Amino acid sequence: MYDADGNLDKNHLVEAYAPLVKRIAYHLMAKLPASVHLDDVIQNGMLGLLDAISRYEEGLGAQFETYAVQRIRGAMLDGLRENDWLPRSMRRDMRRIESAVHSLEQQNGRPPTEIELAESMGMPLAEYQRMLQDARGHQLVYFEDFTDEEGEDYFERHLGAHESNPADLFEQANMRSALVKAIEDLPEREKLMMALYYDEELNLREIGEVLGVSESRVCQLHSQAVARLRSRVMGTARADAGSGTGARRGRPPKTPATGA
Repeated sequence: MYDADGNLDKNHLVEAYAPLVKRIAYHLMAKLPASVHLDDVIQNGMLGLLDAISRYEEGLGAQFETYAVQRIRGAMLDGLRENDWLPRSMRRDMRRIESAVHSLEQQNGRPPTEIELAESMGMPLAEYQRMLQDARGHQLVYFEDFTDEEGEDYFERHLGAHESNPADLFEQANMRSALVKAIEDLPEREKLMMALYYDEELNLREIGEVLGVSESRVCQLHSQAVARLRSRVMGTARADAGSGTGARRGRPPKTPATGA
């Protein structure tokens, strides 16, 4: 890492850690829509690596790779935030899939197959799978999902809260339990794919090699698994809100003004 004069050898570091940039980019791509180009993500990551090299000091008490990963990933995310990379049409399509998942699960008492989902949405299987492919980047939870019936969003309800009340703790535990159960109920292939991606941190190509399918097929499985989990988790959130445990958390209710 150091040259003959005891300074950081920047050229050597760039060459040595360029594969790390690519690995982080490949892993991140599963969470991004098809409109995002891998080369753009890698380029932003390389800028993050250069920034890490210029800022790193041995006295920080952290290994360079640990520090570099943070800067690389941060630069990639900063680059994505500068563009509107999540089209509204993507969320709309995924909402349709989530609705179909929920309806068929209620009807059949089991996770629906791809063919059943495509039929319920009135489209050929190939078109449904193409929708999953295009929906790459759809997240498990968005903050706007938790906007309450009065239009107050998640941050407004929680920003002023300094401690959790029993209703908050109950709801959080309930949501975690629902997510754990939803993961357990995933079809075996989707459950394995999620474990390889989130636990083992394999990228889509590596997961495809394990499962014996193409990278695009892994992408479809990921989008479908997220839709199944969102259908279950958001159903739990709506049920909590309906029972009153999720209403206007984090602030005391407003006291009506009374006449003098």
